Amino acid sequence: MKIVVAGGDGFCGWPTALYLSAKGHEVTIIDNLSRRKWDEELRVDSLTPIAPIEKRIARWEELTGRSIGLYVGDLNHYDFLRTVLLQTRPDAFVHFAEQRSAPYSMIDREHAVFTQVNNVVGTLNVIYAIKEIVPDCHIIKLGTMGEYGTPNIDIEEGYIKISHNGREDLLPYPKQPGSMYHLSKVHDSHNLMFACKVWGLRATDLNQGVVYGLHTDETLLDPLLANRLDYDGVFGTALNRFLIQASIGHNLTVYGKGGQTRGFLNIRDTVRCIELAAENPADTGEFRVFNQFTEEFSVLELAEMVRRVAHDEGIHVQVAHLMNPRVEKEDHYYFAKNTRLKDLGLEPHLLSDEVLRGILRTALEHKDRIMVDHILPKVTWN
Repeated sequence: MKIVVAGGDGFCGWPTALYLSAKGHEVTIIDNLSRRKWDEELRVDSLTPIAPIEKRIARWEELTGRSIGLYVGDLNHYDFLRTVLLQTRPDAFVHFAEQRSAPYSMIDREHAVFTQVNNVVGTLNVIYAIKEIVPDCHIIKLGTMGEYGTPNIDIEEGYIKISHNGREDLLPYPKQPGSMYHLSKVHDSHNLMFACKVWGLRATDLNQGVVYGLHTDETLLDPLLANRLDYDGVFGTALNRFLIQASIGHNLTVYGKGGQTRGFLNIRDTVRCIELAAENPADTGEFRVFNQFTEEFSVLELAEMVRRVAHDEGIHVQVAHLMNPRVEKEDHYYFAKNTRLKDLGLEPHLLSDEVLRGILRTALEHKDRIMVDHILPKVTWN
């Protein structure tokens, strides 16, 4: 297949591009390299050194003999996007190219506006360009489990059957996003659903949980292919924060009570889910939703897992509690369905001590790159 990976320089996009290329697909990356610019803005950096995208691709081609196309540009520039689609004519368009951080979107008004404009307009441009140039192309869009929030009922996969006043209908599952970033993802979902219904496009919305892990088989081939590891208070995940804190002997800082529960999946499963979606496309006019996660954990459970693994490595740290910088429920019901990708053949890589130990040892290896002042949160929701 001809597959465009938008956002192919990022944490999810880069290993996905390599994985699909290794499987024999004709892969093209679109990226405006803004993820690197946001690091410069925030004065942070990936724990793992990240080579320039051109060097990454060149090294991949040297090692495998498989080429990956590259277009450096912005989805918000419609003429650029249109040119790429005219030249590549993809069968699938994998869309990772968005500002993905909830804290970044909550810094101030400017960052909230940027996040919503960047994400929503970029996706609208993708919709219109595909409608115009390759209307049969399958849009595979990275959504987020954060669109649902934490309702007091089971979270279905995109749709829920409602009985009301003696009548029934299958309706989009209600959305309760928790940040300006998550709101942008909700807008994306609505726009894609509308485009499929009105113009007969085909789209898969992958409501992804929190991704952990560092390596795939492809990124392990050479240091120049390494994936990024974010740990700072804006782009880092709680699990990464705990592992980095453990590596420097710092207590593991849980926000509030730590009962916040979310879906999680390994980066190896992220790339496999994209492959499954591409190989089993949505029908013409279909907007389908897959909940893309494999396990559920609370923040406190993750902290305890990291504390135990660190202890086994001779590092003695404790779990500490911080005032929560976010506005969110810290004790809530959470049960989400995630059967559709498994039905297509996903065999999950589950979170284990071995996985945590591997990331912890990577953190210890690059300990000199840790920027301690940027680990704890500085952005608040209030």
